[in-house]
Amino acid sequence: MLTPEYPPQDTLPPADPTPQTSTPVPATPAPVAPAGARPVVQLTPGSALALAAGGGAVVLVVGAVLVSMLLAVAITGVSVAVVAVVLRLLVKDLQKGR
Repeated sequence: MLTPEYPPQDTLPPADPTPQTSTPVPATPAPVAPAGARPVVQLTPGSALALAAGGGAVVLVVGAVLVSMLLAVAITGVSVAVVAVVLRLLVKDLQKGR
């Protein structure tokens, strides 16, 4: 069966437990945020205005794209209808000539 391949063991000697520098060790550890906590986002008036302007721009662009697609579908439908009328008249003229 499949067996896992482990990386080779470290060959470095163990680290010296005594510190080489004279930096003091902090007495208390730094506070740690809980695992599920999310950072709080503060919105300033300027960033809120920029966010609203960006959202408005997105709405305008998406609206323009959708309107242009609708216009393309409408033009295609009208052209197909015109072709159908022309073909119907041509077929009617061909059948009259017989």
